[in-house]
Amino acid sequence: MKRVIIDCDPGNGIAGANTDDGLAIALALASPALSVELITTVAGNTPSETGARVAKDLLLRLGSFVPVVQGATQALKEDPTPWRAALDNRVCQPDMQRLWRGVREPAAVAPDGDDAASAIGELICNNPGEITLVAIGPLTNVATAMQRYPAMAEAVAEIVIMGGVFGLDDYIKDTNFGLDPEAAHQVLHSGAAITLVPMDVTTQTMLTHQDLLRITASDHPLSHFVRETLRPWIDYSMRTRNIPGSWIHDVLVVAWLLNQRVASGTDYRVDIELRPGATRGKSWRYRTPLRVDVGIPAEAGALVHVLHHVDNALLLTMIEEALSQLKR
Repeated sequence: MKRVIIDCDPGNGIAGANTDDGLAIALALASPALSVELITTVAGNTPSETGARVAKDLLLRLGSFVPVVQGATQALKEDPTPWRAALDNRVCQPDMQRLWRGVREPAAVAPDGDDAASAIGELICNNPGEITLVAIGPLTNVATAMQRYPAMAEAVAEIVIMGGVFGLDDYIKDTNFGLDPEAAHQVLHSGAAITLVPMDVTTQTMLTHQDLLRITASDHPLSHFVRETLRPWIDYSMRTRNIPGSWIHDVLVVAWLLNQRVASGTDYRVDIELRPGATRGKSWRYRTPLRVDVGIPAEAGALVHVLHHVDNALLLTMIEEALSQLKR
C-alpha cells in the first residue's frame, strides 16, 4: 500500500469551479492500493478555504477521518488579484449558473488545521522514503514546506505534479504553474524525485456524460458525489471548450500511481519562466543533446520525468473499477 498526501484545490459543488481534484481524491480514496494520510488545500482553482470545505465535506459524507488542513491563501510572489477575478467569476451569466441548479454545495465545515506546509513537511520528514506527494494545485504549500523542512526533498518518496504546458496552441501557461511560478521553480529544482503530468497529456483525457453514468453506476456515497458534481462541469466544459465532455486532468496523477501503463513518459530538462512579461509562468522543456546550445548553460533546467501520452480508455476503466467495488 502506497502512503500519499494530496495537496489540491478542489471545487466540487462550487458553481464554475473545476471538479478534477475531487475526482482524483475519489479515485485515491476508493483504491485499496493507496492510503490517503493527509489532504491539504491551496489557493488555485478555488480559494484555499473553499477547497478545504469541499474536501472536508466529502470526507464527512464518507465517514472518513483523513485530516484536511488548509494552506496558502496566495502565491509566494504572484499577485493573486487577476487570478481570483478570472477563476472565481467564470459563471456570471445566468444560463451558466443554471448548470449547477440542484447541486448540493459543500457544508460549511471547519478544516483540521490551517498550516498545510508544516503538516506536509512533518509527515514526510517523520517517515522518510515512505510518503508520495500528489500535488495537483499550485505548488505554494509544497515550496513553503521545503523552505521550512530542508530534508523534505530527500525524504519524500516521490512528488507527482499536475502542472505545466509545453505545446498546446491555445495556452502560454497553465493555472497551476502560472498562479505561482516561484513555487513551481523551487519545487522542480529541489532535487526530489518528480514526475510531471502537464496539460499536454491531460488534455488527451476525456469524460463524457455517458462515461460518467457508467463509472458511477454503483450505489455508494462516493459514486453519488462524483456523478452529482461532475455533471454540471461536463456541461460547462462542452459549452466553453467545444469538446464532447470534459478533461479530467488531476485524476491522471492518481491513476498513474496505481498503474503506470495508463500513461507513458520521458525524462526532460524542465524549467519555468520567472521574468515579468507575457511569458511569466510559462514552462519549457528539452531533451539532450541540444542541436543548438549556444548561450544555454549545461544542464539548464531540472531533470524531470514528464508524461506525454495517455490511454484514456484504461483511465476510465480504472475509475469505474475502483468505484464499482465500494461497499456501503
